Amino acid sequence: MTGCKVVALLRKRADLSREHFIDYYERNHAPLILSHFPQIASYSRNFADFAGAFVMPTAAPFDFDCVTEIGFADQAAYDAFLARYAVPEVEEAIRLDEENFLDRGGTRMFLVEERQSPLSA
Repeated sequence: MTGCKVVALLRKRADLSREHFIDYYERNHAPLILSHFPQIASYSRNFADFAGAFVMPTAAPFDFDCVTEIGFADQAAYDAFLARYAVPEVEEAIRLDEENFLDRGGTRMFLVEERQSPLSA
């Protein structure tokens, strides 16, 4: 596999405003993540705005506030990321910081296989 991406669905703590959640993530958590994981090739945060969202009547309710995408050069870089996260001091630093702004019980992270469609001219 060349190129590898994970997506994380994250939920803010219920007691935080959307603005505080975004501010904390951008000013504190994102720099912390980048400082611990040199394997990351790309890192984007997509903060959900559900006003006017298209939702089918039988769809499950939204239970996340951010879709985070983390890209790696290849599977080996992703594996190194996982190994680095398994270091107790690193995991502890991340966990403690996440408690400041996330409802950690709602976190889901998974590998995705990205495909892009060519755009016609």
